[in-house]
Amino acid sequence: MIRLLISLILAYLIGSIPTSFIFGRILKKIDIRKHGSGNVGATNVFRAVGKIPALIVLLLDIFKGGFVVFFLPDVFFNNTIGVTMGFEIYQILLGLFVIAGHVFSVFLKFKGGKGVATTAGVLLILAPKVLIASLFIWILVFFAFRIVSVASITASIFLPIFAIILHRPIHLVLFSVLLCIFGAYKHKPNIKRLIRGEEKKLF
Repeated sequence: MIRLLISLILAYLIGSIPTSFIFGRILKKIDIRKHGSGNVGATNVFRAVGKIPALIVLLLDIFKGGFVVFFLPDVFFNNTIGVTMGFEIYQILLGLFVIAGHVFSVFLKFKGGKGVATTAGVLLILAPKVLIASLFIWILVFFAFRIVSVASITASIFLPIFAIILHRPIHLVLFSVLLCIFGAYKHKPNIKRLIRGEEKKLF
């Protein structure tokens, strides 16, 4: 099971690459955690650094999730892992570790972003139809309220709903439920600001 352990550690380390922090340092020589909302994510890069850097950070964070789930199994999956858990469950496990890496980055003292973009990258490979349906909800809510956190929380709530509607396997439904709960948990500060009426609109 050494291959399994190595692949999970690698997934975590790839997820831990703090793209928004790096772009803040390179382009503005700032610590992104001390500006805007303090979050290490594309939305805060948009506010503190600029639109183009934010788009690049968003795409890179999506790529992290997709890369791990798509390419690492080609290198590490073998019959031993297959007997233990199966290919798709192995991909889900890799997805959990790359998301955990983004949210609890070893390079930022185990702090990080909310994992929305990296989660999108994972779902792009594992459940693209579920992702597209949830993305549609995200867009509708965002254009209604102009608040990224509201759109992200709502989209995460719909993940397991769409997984059930689209007849995804039970392990993917459970994975979607876990992502929904985790997404709500990571947005606790945003929820508190929403209750107080202090959450800022993106535009």
